[in-house]
Amino acid sequence: MKIKTRYFGEVECTQDELVHFVKGLYGFDDELEYLLVPFSPERTLFSMQSVKTPELAFVLMDPFSLDPAYAPVLQEEELKSLGVEKSEDLFFYVLCATREPVPDSTVNMKCPIAINGDTCRAMQVILETGDYHMRHKLAEFGKQSDDGRQEDGTC
Repeated sequence: MKIKTRYFGEVECTQDELVHFVKGLYGFDDELEYLLVPFSPERTLFSMQSVKTPELAFVLMDPFSLDPAYAPVLQEEELKSLGVEKSEDLFFYVLCATREPVPDSTVNMKCPIAINGDTCRAMQVILETGDYHMRHKLAEFGKQSDDGRQEDGTC
């Protein structure tokens, strides 16, 4: 299948590569299918492109590339909805609001996107912990390290 994208023009993909949201992102209830397209070979920055709406794409980051100690824990109902038993069985991405200059860009560590890599089922969750916020500036993270980076979790 071919999908028109905001950043990459028209791209070819298969149904198996699509991420299917249990319910839409907050504020985007009707958008349930996306394609994750990496911006670079390092696979720490992605475009999450809506299949339905070519103009709609979100910038996602691998939170573990920013903070190797990031430890999202989902509620039992969320885990069940995604078909896993523990949070460690999921891949996580955080939404990035890009700004100029780039260090002023922010990431939402409080409401990550969790993806079951086996089924490509996904959902945005709100973490119960007070350790994370919705607007962490990229500049807060300082020099990035490869230690603790998660493996590729794209579908």
